[in-house]
Amino acid sequence: MTHYETEIIDAHIAIENWLGQNEGDFDALLARFRPDFLMITPGGAHFDYAGLATFFKSLGGSRPGLKITLDRLTTLQTWENGAVVHYRETQTRPDQPVNVRWSTAVLNQEGGNITWRLLHETAQP
Repeated sequence: MTHYETEIIDAHIAIENWLGQNEGDFDALLARFRPDFLMITPGGAHFDYAGLATFFKSLGGSRPGLKITLDRLTTLQTWENGAVVHYRETQTRPDQPVNVRWSTAVLNQEGGNITWRLLHETAQP
């Protein structure tokens, strides 16, 4: 497993804790994402860093019982200070439909820190 794949897993643990239980350090969660971060949701909406911050801030603890599992985690390409990682994410909550998406992330490494630059999600039918 690459350190980029480890970051994907660790970030999703932090997101699960934040959204599901309102636990964790909000600033540390946001620090995982670059100021020029861009996310494309399964519905086609675009989020920049400010939109992501608003999303996390307003939805802390809003998804009780949230569980996020990842599989098919694959590093597609690496270069000196970054990587493209592809994975499938499954979100479950009690009494809610299962939410499955394929995601591709571009990560950058600056010194010892890995940060998210781009996340593109596609819903699995």
